[in-house]
Amino acid sequence: MQSNKYVIGLDFGTDSVRSVLVNAGSGFEEATSVSYYKRWSQGKYSNPGKNMFRQHPLDYLESMQEVVINTLKLMPKGTSDNVIAIGVDTTGSTPAPIDKDGLVLSLRDEFKDNPNAMFILWKDHSAVEEAELINKKAKQYPEVDYTKYEGGVYSSEWFFSKILHIIREDKLVRQAAYSWVELCDWIPAVLTGNTKPQNIKRSRCAAGHKAMWHAEWNGLPPDEFFAFIDPLLKGIRSRLYEKTYTSDISAGTLTKEWADKLGLNENTAVTVGAFDVHMGVVAAGIKEGVFVKVLGTSCCDIAVAPKEKKEKLIPGICGQVDGSVIPGMIGYEAGQSSFGDVYAWFKNILSWPLENILKNTTLVSKDVATKLSSDIEDKIIKEIEDKAQKLSPLESSLVSLDWLNGRRTPYADQKLKGAVLGLTLGTDAVKIYKSLVEATVFGSKKIIDAFTNEGIKINEVVAIGGISQKSPLVMQTLSDVLDMPVKVVSSSQAVALGAAIFASVAAGYYSSIQEAQSHMASKFLKEYKPIKENVKIYKSLYEKYNKAGSLLEDLLRSL
Repeated sequence: MQSNKYVIGLDFGTDSVRSVLVNAGSGFEEATSVSYYKRWSQGKYSNPGKNMFRQHPLDYLESMQEVVINTLKLMPKGTSDNVIAIGVDTTGSTPAPIDKDGLVLSLRDEFKDNPNAMFILWKDHSAVEEAELINKKAKQYPEVDYTKYEGGVYSSEWFFSKILHIIREDKLVRQAAYSWVELCDWIPAVLTGNTKPQNIKRSRCAAGHKAMWHAEWNGLPPDEFFAFIDPLLKGIRSRLYEKTYTSDISAGTLTKEWADKLGLNENTAVTVGAFDVHMGVVAAGIKEGVFVKVLGTSCCDIAVAPKEKKEKLIPGICGQVDGSVIPGMIGYEAGQSSFGDVYAWFKNILSWPLENILKNTTLVSKDVATKLSSDIEDKIIKEIEDKAQKLSPLESSLVSLDWLNGRRTPYADQKLKGAVLGLTLGTDAVKIYKSLVEATVFGSKKIIDAFTNEGIKINEVVAIGGISQKSPLVMQTLSDVLDMPVKVVSSSQAVALGAAIFASVAAGYYSSIQEAQSHMASKFLKEYKPIKENVKIYKSLYEKYNKAGSLLEDLLRSL
């Protein structure tokens, strides 16, 4: 092995694409860059009030070019000649309609401003009714429950729910869409020139966790099942795929066009894509017994276990897929539909006077008012967290439910709403915030309980993502509630680093993901340990959280 070979990890997130260039031999993160999606940042093509979040494919392509070029600019001249592979991860499920050439419909003039012809972002919940229909029909279907490896519940955040919603809503898109593609499949296809639907190497990760793909029924469910759900889906299977690939496999090499655009060589390998968290947990050193939490706007949880002769089904999770994380092992996924978004929501509530009163005041100049507003907004969460850290769990009578964006796991239900219980005239912003933190952490414990109750081994918890490095309050609360140590990885770009690890294997630099992990996985920044007196208190509060959820679930779903 040569130590001067490099790999690039591309992480297509909700707001931006991040790039990290890694020395394949040492695992050192040499350079990183971020490019924010231009149209998305302007609020185009989305309607939060309707839970509709769409992204234009040009945002991905333009930001990808910008971020790779900017990353290479940080390196000595000639570095690009030694880049051997690119790893790709994206949000998901984030599908889009494509024509027979694999062109996303919104790249055609007649659909360029039609949100239904764009990528449907993971957090788009406009397909709630379609998800309910899929779940109902799956349980009625006489031969097999095709959701059984998806935790037994299909979500509005996933592939076929979104497809059905769009083709029901938009006749023109339905007629023009030959097939559909996940973002994690489309990016490698574009880079390698394999965009025709039949030529795209489809991600095992995306297909297994979000599209009901499984070897037991030789790929996707049969066409009869889709027609049973809705006649509009009849024939869709033949225009999708049967075979899937793990992400240690190369999807091909860069086309001349993209090699020139990125400033790389045409022989640069590109991995089969996967979802962001499934690659990120590899950078966190995931293995059997290690439970990894990816803490961002939402939360995604991943565990792995060896394959057994008879695969044990874990009910209520987001799927269990052979090779979705580490080839040769079963990857288990769960998560929460909102995590950091809960804290951001509370900040927005508190910021209402700043946006609506202070900025319009005549007591100071417009410029001063804007600066004051910005300064206060930047400090709100930090100040509240500092004070909340000093509160004992006994100092608040509040119990909150973390379903502000619905519930992903256990048992997906996007109709649920959040709640704060126990408010009094003595309740202040700090106590409410601390209760919201506790709620998100209780949601995490609920997920871990779902795994351990089914015999999945969990010896330690590792956290990645911005919250893990920025919020000691959240991390200490997590350790106290789980009653186990929680490690925080040191890499600030762990997800992109995970993509780079896969790239090193796809290029043949390492022979396996485990070997690549031993050289390239992130070290740990800090370890939080449970505080004994808090553990007992949180055990009682967790019981109240569960009781409140059971009592209010039907009411909250109906609001």
